[in-house]
Amino acid sequence: MMPKRSVARFPDSSAKYHRLTNITGDGFSDMQFEKQPPKVPYKAIGLAVVLFLVGTTLIVVGALLLTGIISAKYADRTWPVLILGALMFIPGAYHVRIAYYAYKGYQGYSYEDIPEFD
Repeated sequence: MMPKRSVARFPDSSAKYHRLTNITGDGFSDMQFEKQPPKVPYKAIGLAVVLFLVGTTLIVVGALLLTGIISAKYADRTWPVLILGALMFIPGAYHVRIAYYAYKGYQGYSYEDIPEFD
C-alpha cells in the first residue's frame, strides 16, 4: 500500500489520497462501480406530504361547495378551489407514492426518483 499524501493545493486539508489496492489488469476496480445507498430527501418528501394534504383538503372543500352541502356565498370560487386542489394533489400524491414504495423496498422504486432541494 502506498503512503497517504495530502492535497498539494490545500495543505491544511484533511483529505488523504491513496492508491486502490485491488486493481485488475485493465486499470478498473470493482470498488468504483459499487452503488452507494441513496440519500433520503426529507425536505422533498415533506413538501410532497404538504401538497398532498392541502390538495386533498381543497378538493374535498371544492366538491362540497359544488354539491351544495356547504352553502356557497360566492359560487364563482368553487372551480378555482377544485383546480388549485387538483394542481396540488397530483404531484403530491405521485411523490408520496414513490417515497412509500421506496421505503417499503419495492423493486423499481428508489429515493433517487424524487428530486432533491439543494
